[in-house]
Amino acid sequence: MSSGLQYITNDDGEKTAVLLPIEKFEELMEDLTDLAAIADRRSEPTTSHQDFITELRNDGFLPN
Repeated sequence: MSSGLQYITNDDGEKTAVLLPIEKFEELMEDLTDLAAIADRRSEPTTSHQDFITELRNDGFLPN
């Protein structure tokens, strides 16, 4: 499967830029947004998996 990437090179044949399909660009931007959200929340307190499951059960999102 072709990635659809196209490279722009300088006179020495060195890659200087890349063209990519808009779909791939949008996927990369979504990934970047997700990573930024993770970085922003890095210092927030965490919850154990078991506590999270208990909370979901108490809130009615999972069966008891």
